[in-house]
Amino acid sequence: MEAGPAIAGYACLFGVVDLGRDMVLPGAFRESLARRGPSGVRLLYQHDPAEPIGVWTELAEDARGLYVRGRLSRNARRARECAALVAEGALDGLSIGFKAVEAASDPRTRVRRLSRIDLWEVSIVTFPMQPGARVARGAPDDPGADPARALREAAARLRQAARTPVNL
Repeated sequence: MEAGPAIAGYACLFGVVDLGRDMVLPGAFRESLARRGPSGVRLLYQHDPAEPIGVWTELAEDARGLYVRGRLSRNARRARECAALVAEGALDGLSIGFKAVEAASDPRTRVRRLSRIDLWEVSIVTFPMQPGARVARGAPDDPGADPARALREAAARLRQAARTPVNL
């Protein structure tokens, strides 16, 4: 079966206060990602559990936030619509559905700092709670579409090259 269109981007940015006054701290997803893996986190449309639109193939924390990569289903009508809207730039928000496991609210700023999260789903949405949580521009299969990913891949190639013996 032919794979559907790829999408990638940041579903959450660390240290950024969202529109609901939540701030996710680095490492907050670690336990959940280890337990669930990409196949245990749903790819939904607008947080609607009746609208799965594909699968996540990669979920990873890095210094910036929660990086996600997945494929939209070719066999789901809503996924095909999403793919078209993403390609046109009309739909590009990403948003997380989660349960707060460990959090502390600052009474002065009213910001809730989330240090442990049980991640259930990541949705493509029109208006993300974290305005910077977006699908990467460009073709997601092109590493240049995501500069952070391109740097990670280049660093991995350099590490591999440094371990490879040179025969002269």
